[in-house]
Amino acid sequence: MNSINESHSRGWRRMIALVDMDAFFAAVEQMDNPRLQGCPVGVVNGEQGSTIIAASYEARALGIRTGTSWADARARCPAFVRVVSRPARYSEISNRIMSALQEVTPELEVFSIDEAFLDLTSCQAYYRYQPEAIGRLIRATVLKVSGLSCSVGISGDKTTAKWAAKQAKPGGLTLVHPDEAEQRLANIPLTELCGIGPGIAEFFAQYDVYRCGDMKRIPISVPAQRFGNLGRRLWLMAQGRDPAAIDQRTHEPKSLSHGKILPPQVREVTIIHGFFMHMAEKLATRLRRHGYVVQEYHISMRCPEGWRQAWMRTEQGTSDGAEIFRLCKRFLRQHWFGEVVQQIRIHAASPVRSGMQPDFFALPGDDSVNQAMDDVNGQFGAFAVHRGSMHAHARSAPVISPAWSRNGMREGHSAVTPADTSKNSRKKT
Repeated sequence: MNSINESHSRGWRRMIALVDMDAFFAAVEQMDNPRLQGCPVGVVNGEQGSTIIAASYEARALGIRTGTSWADARARCPAFVRVVSRPARYSEISNRIMSALQEVTPELEVFSIDEAFLDLTSCQAYYRYQPEAIGRLIRATVLKVSGLSCSVGISGDKTTAKWAAKQAKPGGLTLVHPDEAEQRLANIPLTELCGIGPGIAEFFAQYDVYRCGDMKRIPISVPAQRFGNLGRRLWLMAQGRDPAAIDQRTHEPKSLSHGKILPPQVREVTIIHGFFMHMAEKLATRLRRHGYVVQEYHISMRCPEGWRQAWMRTEQGTSDGAEIFRLCKRFLRQHWFGEVVQQIRIHAASPVRSGMQPDFFALPGDDSVNQAMDDVNGQFGAFAVHRGSMHAHARSAPVISPAWSRNGMREGHSAVTPADTSKNSRKKT
């Protein structure tokens, strides 16, 4: 643990903490099943899941991480344990954690299901100007309400605090005084900062800016001309001066999407149809749950030579899975010629509240089947009742989105197309 000898009589000009749960999904599974404690564990989405979405630290020590295939994990470690995800359980524990953290400070931003920012600036005097003691209190609070460990980073801005939280995982506490942030970050590669992916790093590489300390070589106007206000923030972030404030607002969604990595060598049209139908129904269910309809859908698939994608449009805004699936079938007829399909995605753009776009041509009772399915599934679980043609996929567990929030899903999704995901990705551990 890194600490700063801080005077008790004067606080930091700004104090931000980032709380990051340690291997959250896998840790929950190990806590709930003592037989898994000490074992290499990986969590997958659904009984048919073939890709690890979370790995325990025992698995990580063997080179098994998020994104590792189930087959590769077993090859690395025959004793590797595969566990099906339980999103409802993770949400339950996360809500408990976030509520407890609001007792530390009411100024809290839920960043994801297992991360939160806390603005401690105004309550430093209450905690006797002792950042290290505040960090220990945060860890103890999380452990008490969840039984799980977390890592905490505390600094004078959000970006440095998030970087600090990664430095002593698991269970660590790292303090970076605001006056020392620029020096601490100087030799850190830009891509280690949250929000700087390969695309943005490639832009800065044109100016020989590879590490945070290199950023001062260029004027702030250079990234500002390319990225606008984001560019100005990136320039300050690299110097430990991220100006972003804690964001406690609940945002309206700008887009929603669902995607799936398919099993190896899938090229049968009935199987591809099944996966597209599954994604269409999941997306439609989310739209109806929050009262939205969408008219434009971006549909894409990844084949061995790359992504194929197109915008498809319905006559009226819809939240009906069957209608979204019809767009998917039209997309396949136009853009697929029998090749292996490795991944699919359906992206719903610009959702609007249902009722704002009345469908004068809809037949009475068109929504009755969807309403009945939603009612049953709401009581008995996702896809307890479903269309017969997607029976093979119905047991796949719902996915926890990076845009999760305490009140459900924070529906905004940063990836507009598959090609953009690397630029906007959030690093998670």
